[in-house]
Amino acid sequence: MACPACLGRWPDPGDRIADLGETVASLHEDQFFAGWTVLVLKRHATELFHLSREARALLIEELSRAAAALDSAFRPIKINYACLGNVLPHVHWHLIPRLPDDPAPRDPVWAVPHAPVRLDDATRAERVARIRAHLPS
Repeated sequence: MACPACLGRWPDPGDRIADLGETVASLHEDQFFAGWTVLVLKRHATELFHLSREARALLIEELSRAAAALDSAFRPIKINYACLGNVLPHVHWHLIPRLPDDPAPRDPVWAVPHAPVRLDDATRAERVARIRAHLPS
């Protein structure tokens, strides 16, 4: 089975925030949790231990840079980090700002019942720009 991340079919190229080096940061398609971002490894790997020590270190640095940008852009109470891969077996991280108006601040986002929030093009572009503006060069 071909990997959607490797084929460039996921995430949507219109959601791209920035190329960080080893990874690409993109806005998650469901913005019920405002600022939800995915950080996708640019090469195929299914497990963190498949990466060299250096590649893992770079990945964590890029994860930290993206989280700092989300913190500056949204001022969350907490950022959740998830690296699952059982739906899409390609190393990627979910970074989810948990804001003061979070309807279920103690629950994982996958356990919070909600209709997915799809942004219109203008709002999506504004949110991408907002995060990008807080990424250090």
